Order: sequence, then C-alpha cells, then structure tokens
Amino acid sequence: MILLTPGPVQTRPETRAAAAQDIAPWDNDFRAVYARIRERVLALAGGDPAIHACLPLQGAGHFIVEATIRSLVPVGEAIIVPRNGAYSERITKLARAAGRVVHEWPVPDTRGITAEDVSAALAAHPDARFYAMVHHETGSGIVNRPEVAGPVLRAAGKRLILDSISCFGALPFSLADHPECDAVVFTSNKCIEGLPGIAFAIARTDALAPDRAGSWSLDLHDVWQHALRAGWGSFRFTPPVQALAAFDVALDLYDAEGGQPARLARYQANVREVYQGCLAMGLRPYLTQAEQGPVIVTVHQPNGFDLLAFVEALKARGVLISNFYTTEAPTIRIGCIGAITPEQCRAAMAAMAQVLAEMKAVA
Repeated sequence: MILLTPGPVQTRPETRAAAAQDIAPWDNDFRAVYARIRERVLALAGGDPAIHACLPLQGAGHFIVEATIRSLVPVGEAIIVPRNGAYSERITKLARAAGRVVHEWPVPDTRGITAEDVSAALAAHPDARFYAMVHHETGSGIVNRPEVAGPVLRAAGKRLILDSISCFGALPFSLADHPECDAVVFTSNKCIEGLPGIAFAIARTDALAPDRAGSWSLDLHDVWQHALRAGWGSFRFTPPVQALAAFDVALDLYDAEGGQPARLARYQANVREVYQGCLAMGLRPYLTQAEQGPVIVTVHQPNGFDLLAFVEALKARGVLISNFYTTEAPTIRIGCIGAITPEQCRAAMAAMAQVLAEMKAVA
C-alpha cells in the first residue's frame, strides 16, 4: 500500500520494527533513549539549552497545541490567530475553551499570510500580546512563513506560538533565528516519519509559569520541572514507549538522508509528480504553484464526484488517500510526505487516472 496522507505517514520498515518490542519506560536503559531524543529534537529546532527545553506530551497534535496555549498564555490574555485553514480553527477552539481571548484575522485559504496581514492584525488588536500561527495548513496546503511574520512581531514586541505540526523537519525553521517565538510544536508522525503517539513543544522556559495551565496533564511547566527534578529521561506519566523507540530510529534515518534539506527536496519532488499528474488528469489544483507547500496537494472535486467511492477504488489498487476534506469547496487531498518516493507518487497518479476513467465510464 502506498499511503498518501498528510499523517500519520508511511514509515520505513526499520522504524516499524523498533516498535515491535516490550519496553519498561522507567528502565534506566530507556531513560537514556528518551533523554537522547529530547536533546536531538531541541537541536533540530535550533534551540539553546540555556533558554529552551524539549517538552514532550503523550497524544496527538491537538494535545500539544492546547498544552502550549494553556502553559504560555495567561488566562484572559488575547491571541491573534490568522485564519486561513482548518487548523487555525483548531487553535481558536482550543484557546477559547481554555479561557483565552482570541482575535481571528481572516486570510484566504489559498495563500499564506503576508507582512501586511500581520501588521494590520496587530494594529486592529493592540491588546493581543501573542500571535499563534499554523506553519503549514494541511487543509489546502498553503504555508504561513515565520520569516514573514517574525520581523513584524519582533518589531512590535509580540510573542509567536508556531504550530509546525505538519511540516516540522521539512520546512526550514530555527528558534535561533526567531527570538520572538516562545514555542514551536510538532508530532512524531509527520515529516520525521515516526509513528503516532507523542508530541513535542520546544519552548522558552522563561515563558512558562506554574499553575497557569489549569490542567495537570497539559501543564508544560510541570513537564519541565519534573525533568529538572528527576532527569531528562524521566516521564511524569506512562508514555507511548514503542512510539518513542520508533521515533529514535526515525531520527537516525532522517539524519542519514541528509536532514531537513534532503527531506524537503524529496517531498518537493513528490509534490511535483502529484501536482503535474493531477493537471494531466484534468483536475484543478486548489492552489497556484507559487502557494503550493511540500506536504499535500489539494485539488477540486469534479462535478458529481463521489469521494468515498473514489478512495475505496483507489485503495483496491494499493493507494490510500484521505477520505475527507476540510476546505469549504469539495476537494481531494493527496499527501506527499512520509517514506515515499517520486516514483511511487507517479505510480499512484497512474492508478488515480485509471479510477477516474472507470468512474466516468460508470457515470
């Protein structure tokens, strides 16, 4: 099966094999693995151990986004969220449920934010000290670039929370280049090509405060304090140790491939195959090539299209894509990340063309 989803992604056999073992999470041998992972992730994010800490949390991306908002933003304070996709709506929902004030700034979901967008939002909402942005929106595939938002936020003295869940490790980003960023968050099962189950916040420790989160489970300050007390290889609660063991191997494979530049180059090659393949089938891309990110290609559904029937017919040919969409217009979502190659993407496009031809014949 060729898995073309934006996460969880297709993984390498070595990664999956690492999870096929029983592990005692508090065993000293595994404490060393966990501590090593935290060091590697901190370095990958461009973090400074004197300023930042890697603060993992069990669960999905929603968990780490909520924990980061709760742990960094005091109750009653305002956050500006540029709204140009489903995952910016996630930030809004989680922040409001946590009692934080949210100012949404609408941006079309067909383009990334501009410096003018950021400046206008700050001018309209001077009470907001925080700007929470999705780095890559997997609804449409657009990129909101920190290098665009960062200088404006720094000049205004504002703080950035970056949801980099779907693109961390592929799109370039370094905390060393973004002193305005209080935290960048991501999960194990996207561009590092690990298994699902663990999420990471790499955060400034001076931005954390005790008893702010309103939740023991989601308190990143407590995660940090526990590490200081018990060591960086220690967990507060039972962790997904198999996912962590697999992630350690996935990091090895990431480094062996050439790290972020090589990973991005392969994904961009995958995107080119999918984007051009869809055009050749007569499918209309949701984004222009200039706005197209490296994670997912989204195309408009043809008139009278049956998405679920298409997904099932494609799956019967060994290709699995998303069976839902999050854009306002009906779309087809084709992931381009994971342990897949341009050649596999080309084969997937041939299978898609066959299915589309058969569906038209039946119609």
